[in-house]
Amino acid sequence: QVQLVESGGGLVQPGGSLRLSCVVSGSIFSINDMGWYRQAPGKERELVAAIMSGGSTRYANSVKGRFTVSRDNAKNTVHLQMNSLKPEDTAVYYCNADIGSPAGRSHYYWGQGTQVTVSS
Repeated sequence: QVQLVESGGGLVQPGGSLRLSCVVSGSIFSINDMGWYRQAPGKERELVAAIMSGGSTRYANSVKGRFTVSRDNAKNTVHLQMNSLKPEDTAVYYCNADIGSPAGRSHYYWGQGTQVTVSS
């Protein structure tokens, strides 16, 4: 079994910052890409940022220049530094990781989500 546990969400004022973290644990052979998604009320889940095993990254246009994704492979952890937060960033943020198996297959796992609320 594989578990993803997020932390770092909360309430912040517009213009503020938050740092989300996600720790992957359990039966891990390898971790390929890792990422963060978010889902606001009444909207579909969308990709926020992703980081590949080699370190390359990609971001949603709406967060470019404000959010930074990083990973610590030694600790099986992915972070999302969120700066200059806007009310439209309010959502539940989910961690996602592509976990590889010794057989050469992989499977995406999800965390339980952490609420981020940007409001004055």
